[in-house]
Amino acid sequence: MRKTTSILWGCVLVALGVILGINALGIAQIDIFFPGWWTFFIIVPCVISLFGSDTDKTGDVIGIVIGVCLLLACQGVIAFGILWKLLVPAILIIVGLSIIFKDAISGKVKKEVKKLQGKSGDKEYWATFGGQNLDFAKEKFEGGRMEVVFGGIKCDLREAKIEEDVLIKASAIFGGITIFVPEDLNVQVISSAMFGGTTNHHKKKAQDEGKKTLFVDATCIFGGVEIK
Repeated sequence: MRKTTSILWGCVLVALGVILGINALGIAQIDIFFPGWWTFFIIVPCVISLFGSDTDKTGDVIGIVIGVCLLLACQGVIAFGILWKLLVPAILIIVGLSIIFKDAISGKVKKEVKKLQGKSGDKEYWATFGGQNLDFAKEKFEGGRMEVVFGGIKCDLREAKIEEDVLIKASAIFGGITIFVPEDLNVQVISSAMFGGTTNHHKKKAQDEGKKTLFVDATCIFGGVEIK
């Protein structure tokens, strides 16, 4: 997924560079500052995020709907008065559908997460305008909470002692959390995001019912959680 995201961002930059080059050489004059051009700063990141993370896409879909509606309004296709009347109902419908389908798909994982919430320990790790490197080599890991705001956390569990299913509640706001896990550990993720996302590289490995499971409950706002 990360590779797909990089390719998409690369295509966007190449296209922008070509347009600027054409304008500079006088081959043609393509106006990139048309009415509503600024809405692409909402639309493009949300569209790319749809392909670049394994997470709840509700925030991305809402962002795309808002961006497209604002673009249409700036182009005079729809009136701003009607836009504001329809935007809230549209968002409510999207959120409602997301809740319906998300509960149906991830209900089992949510039940397990709920069971573990009281067992995840009282450990809390914060990174605000800075970073933390957490290495649990040879240590018993019982879960905990990791929160970053304009910062980052790297958590290495590859040599940790995990004797039972554990839960990490991860919150990334304008920052990132990277979790390295051993190959013999199952990983299950539930995530909600707004202009961000969770990427689980470990999910491609087979889930073994006899192995312990790491549950990650992630919240991302202009940030991301990555599991390797």
